[in-house]
Amino acid sequence: MHDSLQRFILESTPVRGEIVHLDATWRAVLERRDYPAPLQRLLGEMMAAGALLSATLKFDGALLMQMQGKGPVRLLVVEVTSEQTMRATAKWDGDIHGEDLKSLLGGGNFVIAIVPNDGKQTYQGVVALEGRSVSEVLEHYMAKSEQLETRLWLASDSRQAAGLMLQKMPAAATADADAWNRAVRLAETVTEQELLRLPAQDIVRRLYHEEDVRVFDARPVAFRCSCTRERVTAMLRMLGREEVQSILSERGKVDVECEFCGRKYSFDAVDAEQVFASDIAMRGSQTRH
Repeated sequence: MHDSLQRFILESTPVRGEIVHLDATWRAVLERRDYPAPLQRLLGEMMAAGALLSATLKFDGALLMQMQGKGPVRLLVVEVTSEQTMRATAKWDGDIHGEDLKSLLGGGNFVIAIVPNDGKQTYQGVVALEGRSVSEVLEHYMAKSEQLETRLWLASDSRQAAGLMLQKMPAAATADADAWNRAVRLAETVTEQELLRLPAQDIVRRLYHEEDVRVFDARPVAFRCSCTRERVTAMLRMLGREEVQSILSERGKVDVECEFCGRKYSFDAVDAEQVFASDIAMRGSQTRH
């Protein structure tokens, strides 16, 4: 199987679905950091959920999903761009025990943000972490913030992450009033191994072979980190000359490592001067105008 998103709809009903498989994309995340097994499963499920949610939105930029916890797991972050590229990372303290989301994160918040490419205002939604799994948290968010009935089934292991999402779209009353309940009941029979190992079309066929289903062309998904030296330079400007000079005095250089891909950026004293010299030149140009 390839990394892909596959959309399907049950004809003449308000039910639409998405299936995602992350293979190389998920392994690219695992290659960059050694996550404890329970956290690895959680992050894989969150990546699958992020890909599924992004497929239902119209945006030009990046969709960010964050779980901020007060337990041993402090933060999980998944980013999906409108070009269907992904990256993810997590922060944790000490040994990780337990399997469910509540024992790993404790209390906290679930945040979804859409950051437009054109620099316009970022949309952000925040709800409390409610639920014992990634799927329950996202279902709660969609019901509370988007008023959209949504169900998710997620799975991940050391090789793959996958997921199935159903949504009930607003629609006029139809003759098939039981379509949503029937679609959910059938989806509840899918197993984690089927999600991970079966191609999307086989899953749809297995679940809905008695339904009139339209399956759309699959869309590719890939790992890509958006970090650049220019973005790190901008971060140093925000940090400020005084703080950067303090780090230079102590260490002789400023080293920044991307938490998503592990790429390292190094700035010596000359580099730092160029960072702030360009900043001063920019302000001077704005003043003259």
